[in-house]
Amino acid sequence: MERGSDMKVRNSLRSLKSKPGSVLTRRRGRLVVLNRKNPRWNGRQG
Repeated sequence: MERGSDMKVRNSLRSLKSKPGSVLTRRRGRLVVLNRKNPRWNGRQG
């Protein structure tokens, strides 16, 4: 997992990816939502 970043592990990323500033990527086979405007909305699935 990434160092120094707190991420929620969620079943569904639909609500997180709809937030303003969200970017959906794939890291190490996991779906990750990164939000630069509000890091509280970072999350991963899997």
